[in-house]
Amino acid sequence: MSRGVLYMLVATSFFAIMNVLIKYIPRIGPVEIVFFRSIVSFVISFITVKRLGISIWGNNKKWLIIRGIAGSVALLMFFATIQQMPLASAVAIQYTSPIFTTILGIFIVKERVYSVQWIFFFVALLGVFLIQGFDPRVSMWQVILGVGSAFGAGVAYNSIRKLKLSEHPLVIIFYFPLITIPITGTYLLFRGWTTPGLAELFILISIGVVTQFAQYFLTKAYQLDDLSKVSSIQYIGIIFALTFGYFFFDESYTLKSFIGILIILTGVISNIWFKIRVEQRAKK
Repeated sequence: MSRGVLYMLVATSFFAIMNVLIKYIPRIGPVEIVFFRSIVSFVISFITVKRLGISIWGNNKKWLIIRGIAGSVALLMFFATIQQMPLASAVAIQYTSPIFTTILGIFIVKERVYSVQWIFFFVALLGVFLIQGFDPRVSMWQVILGVGSAFGAGVAYNSIRKLKLSEHPLVIIFYFPLITIPITGTYLLFRGWTTPGLAELFILISIGVVTQFAQYFLTKAYQLDDLSKVSSIQYIGIIFALTFGYFFFDESYTLKSFIGILIILTGVISNIWFKIRVEQRAKK
């Protein structure tokens, strides 16, 4: 097993824990959750980067800022869908991010997209709308938030690829709270603040710590190994989401909802499988 695959397995496990923690504090809005998560990330990243003797400002500031903004928007939308939707549905829609990663890669990293891949993209998006149509708990607005989060993640992942040769993973992660804290803090200063109880505060801090580890291992995975290979590992997360949703939140799914989730995974995994085959042939 390559280090990139191993790191993505670890990242996926931490993200699954993060999802559960977020659903345990429905009283706290997504903006406030992102704010607390950013504070924790800022402290951990700043201390660690300083100890390593690395400049916190990085080298390619343009793409560091783009990565920070895109990651912030994606996370805000994703946290909102986790709180509002069944866990597995929210995670499944978020898994369309490799589609946007590939499409945006045409323009950002000049990656080629083959004609058959557009079929896989269509299949995955069809699954998204089937979930919305079959599950009365999922509204069209929530689907838009989920797809918007996936798009933002696609921008963030391409940014990481642009930065893989010039930046330390912790510097890339550091730019997330550097951008997010002023934005979410300003919003909460004027509206949307909910004073957390002691248990909620503990969960908010835990979300920050868990997500920090998840982001670190995800960034390392994308920097160390092929994007197509490591991104496929994320789909193990749907098993976590279905299991945790059932046992912790008493969530159930109809056969049609399962079909929608399966269609999403079929489209996205087929795209990744195709890219791996193309790359293997090119190496021969």
